[in-house]
Amino acid sequence: QVHLVESGGGLGQAGDSLRLSCAASTVTFSTGVLAWFRQAPGKEREFVASITWKRGRIYYQDSVKGRFTISRDNATNTVYLQMNSLKPEDTAIYYCAVGTTILRLTNEDEYEYWGQGTQVTVSS
Repeated sequence: QVHLVESGGGLGQAGDSLRLSCAASTVTFSTGVLAWFRQAPGKEREFVASITWKRGRIYYQDSVKGRFTISRDNATNTVYLQMNSLKPEDTAIYYCAVGTTILRLTNEDEYEYWGQGTQVTVSS
């Protein structure tokens, strides 16, 4: 069973930077996708970014392009989300997810494993 643990969340002001980490307690999945989702108060969970485990192909939600960077370290089964130029609308609980058979990257229902989430709060 895959266990995911997020860390790195916290408080910040508009324009600040934060780096989130997600450690997976398993060996690398050759066909897996690692993704970050977030859920703001009163809103549904939404896709943020994803990266394929094997080749590192990346996809971002439009609202974070140019500000966020997703990356992974295959040797340690860790995925990162570097968040720069933070905005108040980035405030949410951020979740790490892993899927081994993904047809549509933004479809949360296709991801098999989820972390507990880490809170990111950005003030203006």
